[in-house]
Amino acid sequence: MPKLQDEGSKISQSPSSASIDGEKVQEDVVQSASGAHDAVYGVGGVGRTARRLKARHVTFIGFGGGIGTGLFIGTGAALANAGPLGLLLAFCIVGVVLWCVMESIGELATLFPTAGSFPHFATRFVDPALGFTLAISYGYCYTIAIASEVSAAAIIVSYWTDITPALVITLGLFAIFIINISSVRFYGEAEVVTASIKILCFLGLIFVSLVITLGGAPNHDRIGFRYWKDPGPFTQYNGISGSTGHFFAFLSALINASFSFIGVETVVVAAGETVNPHRSIPKAIKRVTYRIMFFYVLGAILIGMIIPSNDPNLTSGSGNANSSPFVIAIKNSGIQALPSIVNACILTSAWSAGNSYCYIGARMIVAMAVDRQAPQFFAKVNRWGVPYYAVLASFAFGPLAYLSLGSGGAAQAFKWLLTLSTVAGLLAWMTLCVCFIQYHSACKIQGIDRDYLPFKGRLQPYSAWVGAFGSGIIVLVSGFSVFLTGNWSTADFIANYIGIIIYIVPYLIWKCFKKTKLATSLSIDLYSGRFDPSCVPEEPIPTTWWGKFLDWLL
Repeated sequence: MPKLQDEGSKISQSPSSASIDGEKVQEDVVQSASGAHDAVYGVGGVGRTARRLKARHVTFIGFGGGIGTGLFIGTGAALANAGPLGLLLAFCIVGVVLWCVMESIGELATLFPTAGSFPHFATRFVDPALGFTLAISYGYCYTIAIASEVSAAAIIVSYWTDITPALVITLGLFAIFIINISSVRFYGEAEVVTASIKILCFLGLIFVSLVITLGGAPNHDRIGFRYWKDPGPFTQYNGISGSTGHFFAFLSALINASFSFIGVETVVVAAGETVNPHRSIPKAIKRVTYRIMFFYVLGAILIGMIIPSNDPNLTSGSGNANSSPFVIAIKNSGIQALPSIVNACILTSAWSAGNSYCYIGARMIVAMAVDRQAPQFFAKVNRWGVPYYAVLASFAFGPLAYLSLGSGGAAQAFKWLLTLSTVAGLLAWMTLCVCFIQYHSACKIQGIDRDYLPFKGRLQPYSAWVGAFGSGIIVLVSGFSVFLTGNWSTADFIANYIGIIIYIVPYLIWKCFKKTKLATSLSIDLYSGRFDPSCVPEEPIPTTWWGKFLDWLL
């Protein structure tokens, strides 16, 4: 069988016959940060961004995307809706789906570390129309979310002071813009700092939770698994009794857990700006996926132990530390100082998420430009390799945060827009797994031996099938509550399911106007755009115990 790793660099250097959507591309050799000619611009998804992110940057970008307000605050509402066992099962199942997704996109991104990654995978392995709609849907989700996270930061600050939210929003937007318009390495360092704060905060909460449940808090109440017995492992969703109510409670937590996990996949978007993706991406995929799953599953167990699911504060909707199940339990146990510390970590999470969303949105726009699905000026970069026009376009959605200051129609419209974007992440998971299934089929038909790849996804293609079906099912049940007797709401139905329309309509438009064709296993290009690692500086292998520990940790 052919060795894909050996042949890729040769073919990627032969762009004369390359075309995108039937149009011959200009031969524009792109110089990578490693000093070698990576490939030709526009061939195989290659853009002009610079490779400046090291392995630790990529790892912490993954942590930053996965650990957010969903862990610190969102788990409270999930516990109230489903109970401790329902919450735990939901996080375990979504964790399995996440693992399947990451095993799929990890292999693709390591082999083809292209600009923006996601849309190009869909364009290359399935249909250019699918790449276009994925960029629109996923990019829309993240650019809109910039405003939501900055607004959340303003709410979180209200925990301490009555300062006007407009000032907090302005400062947050300014910081996000400065970091994203600077060198991508500066963005990577910012993610290292903010993700480290979140990880240390969560590790501290694990310790405090164990102290509380074992009776070491000031009230000396040894809780154990008391709340699993009373009020019980499951709740009765919307007053529905029996196993039916428990099942609906589990579904509500499943949706909440899915939205908490979404963001981990953003580690792959940085592949096109990573110094050595053959080493950094597999390392980040393995470390980030397992640790994020561990954090969330352990967090679900501890939350179910330290606070009852019927505590009214879990659904207070304050949006700051007052809604965090950890903070509620800390207050109930008589500990006074920690709530403000936790709130500071939540503030860091909200701002970090907005910063990351601006980066992701900009790279989706770059991917569209590289694949000739958006104006070419969006692919232009400055001397630091930053696609400044794409950053400006992504950041332009940030000022929507000021809508949250209004009342009546403006505030309601803002809230509705946020609800519309939530399903986009799951649709992206599903689409990327379909891309891997197509890629895997092409490897078999073209006689490619995947054992020679720098990273081979495990349990494939079965993992990709589980990821695709799991994500799709969660999308379909995301608005299940509106179908329950007496719960119908046209507005809620539209808010939960119009994301599917936003996903389908761009596909049909591009399909009709461009007359694109579905890729076949024989026609799929498995070579162009490959990264050539031959000129990447060799990284020293750690020999001391401290060096080995840091290599394992980062």
